Amino acid sequence: MADPSTYRPASGTVPDVPGVYRFRDPDGRVIYVGKAKNLRQRLASYFADLWTLHPRTQQMVTTASSVDVVTVTTEVEALQLEYAWIKEYDPRFNVRYRDDKSYPYLAVTLGEEYPRLQVMRGAKRKGVRYFGPYAHAWAIRETLDLLLRVFPARTCKPGEFRRAAQIGRPCLLGDIGKCSAPCVGRIGADDHRRIVLGFCEFMAGRTESMVRRLEREMLAASAALDFERAARLRDDLAALRTAMEKQAIVLPDGTDADLVAVADDQLEASVQVFHVRGGRVRGQRGWIVEKSEELTAGDLVHAFVTQVYGEEHGEVDVPRELLVPELPQDAGALADWLSRRRGGKVAIRVPQRGDKRTLAETVRRNADQALARHKLRRAGDLTARGRALEEIAEALGMPAAPLRIECYDVSHIQGTDIVASMVVFEDGLARKSEYRRFSIAGPADDLAALTETLRRRLTRPAAGTEPGGAAVPDEGAGPGGRRPKRFAYPPQLIVVDGGAPQANAVAAVLAELGATDVVVCGLAKRLEEVWLPAAEFPVILSRTSEGLYLLQRMRDEAHRFAVSYHRQRRSKRMTLSALDAVPGLGEVRRKALLDHFGSLKRLRASSVAEIAEVRGIGRHTAEAIVSALTESPGGAT
Repeated sequence: MADPSTYRPASGTVPDVPGVYRFRDPDGRVIYVGKAKNLRQRLASYFADLWTLHPRTQQMVTTASSVDVVTVTTEVEALQLEYAWIKEYDPRFNVRYRDDKSYPYLAVTLGEEYPRLQVMRGAKRKGVRYFGPYAHAWAIRETLDLLLRVFPARTCKPGEFRRAAQIGRPCLLGDIGKCSAPCVGRIGADDHRRIVLGFCEFMAGRTESMVRRLEREMLAASAALDFERAARLRDDLAALRTAMEKQAIVLPDGTDADLVAVADDQLEASVQVFHVRGGRVRGQRGWIVEKSEELTAGDLVHAFVTQVYGEEHGEVDVPRELLVPELPQDAGALADWLSRRRGGKVAIRVPQRGDKRTLAETVRRNADQALARHKLRRAGDLTARGRALEEIAEALGMPAAPLRIECYDVSHIQGTDIVASMVVFEDGLARKSEYRRFSIAGPADDLAALTETLRRRLTRPAAGTEPGGAAVPDEGAGPGGRRPKRFAYPPQLIVVDGGAPQANAVAAVLAELGATDVVVCGLAKRLEEVWLPAAEFPVILSRTSEGLYLLQRMRDEAHRFAVSYHRQRRSKRMTLSALDAVPGLGEVRRKALLDHFGSLKRLRASSVAEIAEVRGIGRHTAEAIVSALTESPGGAT
């Protein structure tokens, strides 16, 4: 694990101008690309104390071994360079928008001589115009079947088109009037393209002008006593109106906007977008994003804009208006960049009231539900859990899938307030009632703290035995719950946050205690390698492996549990130390003060009279407390 201070740029060498930066690993691979309006301030944030950083950011800066910067003139240029580098390097720690499902599109192959209308999934291709995405392929086919009456364009595959041309006979759609049959020469390439372009205009939202044109042609045919043509135009109008009714009007006609919503947790985020064209919802799309650092909704919007609207192939359908839950810091630069791509002005804003606000709430609910489904799909799916446990057992050489897995992590700041956490997963699901927290007394490093934690846990394996150490009660214990809860049966697998040294330390404790039926492994953050004790090389699981996903969930949960307990203890220590100098203020009175005010921050903001209202605190003592807190402003809140 690299120390970020070893490659931190020297003070004054990073300019305070816009630019782009790249973090590289020891092999020279680019692992993260970012942009900044002020490079000096942005890079300084990565080299703060590790404990203050998001776990994924900690992982990134300790994986990297160097950082370089490129300065540019404007923030828009920085945005363009960042986008180009992300496309070029595909850095592993950058936010990646991947679809939570494969959405079908209605595609028009404008690059062909005789363009074809078809349902298409997957990556977008050059020379193809896309409409959608749609929730279901049948919805596209239903709409297409209605519109082929009005726009009889080709829908057949290339082989079918060539076969019809060879035999000189069109397919069934050509016979019933739902294809203009360019394969047999009933219509030329230019006329067929005009039909296809009319279809594209209708799908793009320019519907009212087309309806009015058909109405005029129908009335003209009726006036000319061409009743057969008038009846056909009447049916075409009915088909158009039916297709339009399938897409409900949600905003005033002419509204051309994309509405984006975000739902997230500590590890992942769900992003949903509704595409509104001509006041109608034309499509919906969703992504699940792994958060590589502490990301706000504005940060996710920035990544969404640059990746989704920056696609090089296919139609770049940039709307006139982008409605988002939170403006990114570079909203102005993003709007300028989108305006250049669209060829017209693009506005990015947060809807505050009215129909747009109501629809934005609907999109947000969809994002919440999508994130919940994603979590349940992997954590709640019995098949996925079983596959994950089987993959772990196979990778670690276990005779059977582990029923109970315990994961440990240690948290401290330079050897102070050392704590450890134990989280438990049974049958692939978290058992929070079995979580435990340990406070480690005296100075110790990570390995010593981990060794003590495992020894205390394994010398008291089950209910009915006497406690072997002073484990702290788990979260949720009442005021009287001083006695720690007893452990359940021992695990089949112990996972530690770390690499070979941590795995070897735990294995030594197991050997000392004679626990030969427990398997140990360490999950290293750098490359997500799985280390076994005394192994020369790590076990590498696929990045898409369900087993690796389960190990990561346990590791991240143990880290969260340890850090939360560490912060609680550190805050309590700093609070008590700030009041130690007050004469006559013992533990009982300090506890009464904290119970009354709730936090040191509120205590600092209180007056002498308010403090004196606490039972057992006189005015003289209250004045001494105010004086002590004023002289010691750096306490935790």
